[in-house]
Amino acid sequence: MGQSRSPLGVTDLERLAARGWRGSEEEPLGGWLLRAGGGFTGRANTALVTGDPGRPLPEAVGAVAAWYRARGLRPGAALPGVQARRADAAFAGAGWTRDEDVLVLTAPLVAGPEPGVPVELSPVPDEGWVAAYRYRGQVPPAIARTVLTSGGRVAFAAVRPGPGEPPVAVARGVVTDDWLGVSAVTVAEDHRRRGLATSVMGALTRWGAGQGAGWVYLQVSASNAPARALYRRTGYVEHHRYHYRWAPEGA
Repeated sequence: MGQSRSPLGVTDLERLAARGWRGSEEEPLGGWLLRAGGGFTGRANTALVTGDPGRPLPEAVGAVAAWYRARGLRPGAALPGVQARRADAAFAGAGWTRDEDVLVLTAPLVAGPEPGVPVELSPVPDEGWVAAYRYRGQVPPAIARTVLTSGGRVAFAAVRPGPGEPPVAVARGVVTDDWLGVSAVTVAEDHRRRGLATSVMGALTRWGAGQGAGWVYLQVSASNAPARALYRRTGYVEHHRYHYRWAPEGA
């Protein structure tokens, strides 16, 4: 993959990515997007803060808080790039705590060679795929299947040590317009450093190219040094960063 400049800016890429990883409920708040998905992942359960909420910022912060509390969820907001600085200050002023940075990486999509190991691709995740996926080190809840299968053209990659055996590496791909989004890359601890993450990602980029995608994006936590090193080696560059803010517990 080369290192050409992404054709989308921060707001457009965030809105596109939101279409590829959706909760079970969405509602606009001016230019912001309220998203709920049973509490599974920040991306599906936070307000995407892009553009103008159509009301004063303190009032918008209160509206976000009320919307999530009405659904039994801790209110949260995703604040991408420099465009969200004023809103970020408003959330901070209301006592919302800040998480670490998440990097959004992009690259032109070039279909690479066949993976070094067999990689299965399926339009839906089977029980073995879901069991192999780890979100923040935990087995995902039942609502995860709804979020994972949202977003339109989706593919689930899996590497199995033998026919019918549980996967030891998995990843998810979704094509939105002409972009491939890669997520949920998980390799079993005792199978790491064998190139399996590269294999499942390679299979998804080949699939994405076949779906007409010309660019690829993914998200990685700033603290995940091994993953960042892998993506850097394979040609991804930082497009922008975002972080979450969460309302005080019990407020």
